[in-house]
Amino acid sequence: MKNLVVFAVATVFATAWFAAIVGCNSSTSAEADVQQSARGVTDETQSPEPQRSGVGMAAMQKAAEAKKYLFALFRKAEDSQTSAMRAVLEEVMKEVADRADSVEVNVTASSERAIVDKFGLDRAPMPLILAIAPNGAIMGGFPTEVDKQKLLDAFASPGTERCMKQLQDNKLVFLCVQNGKTKSNDEAMKGVREFKADARFGQATEIVVLDPTDAAEAGFLKDLRIDPK
Repeated sequence: MKNLVVFAVATVFATAWFAAIVGCNSSTSAEADVQQSARGVTDETQSPEPQRSGVGMAAMQKAAEAKKYLFALFRKAEDSQTSAMRAVLEEVMKEVADRADSVEVNVTASSERAIVDKFGLDRAPMPLILAIAPNGAIMGGFPTEVDKQKLLDAFASPGTERCMKQLQDNKLVFLCVQNGKTKSNDEAMKGVREFKADARFGQATEIVVLDPTDAAEAGFLKDLRIDPK
């Protein structure tokens, strides 16, 4: 089984992070608004980490420590759309409580300013559900309405989560598919390591190594149209 260094992907997350989400639902006009509004995790080199305050930030920290996903329902008003999305989320949580937490956040509350700023939600259409991986990556965003299956589909593999987090931090990702049994690993990685070592690109580059035999990554490889053999 020959080693595959399969792709390098760059994205400017602030402009359109939905397009990069594996398995995300197709775009709608509401989602286009979210693409402009939900800017994702702020680059730590540009701005300090916001103070961890409010129920939203506390829920993110708790879920991350438990290595769980967080489904965060953001709302402004208590209206029919909010009630409908809450009902769907409650139904999903009955099935995934062992691997996900949920929280509801009123974005108009001053105590929730930190999470509103973190994800740039000031102009996002409401209500909105974000599916947040344990590492902080946004794995799905669902404005105004959602169905049960879309929330269930937000769960992704560890490799997907790692790639998404780096892309959302505005970094270039080299996804290298290899393991101890693949051939020519050192030769295949030579260019990647040289690129990472280059002072011009190193700080903005991350290398993610994925084992093609890892069953947990089968769906990710399929989405990328990569034959693990």
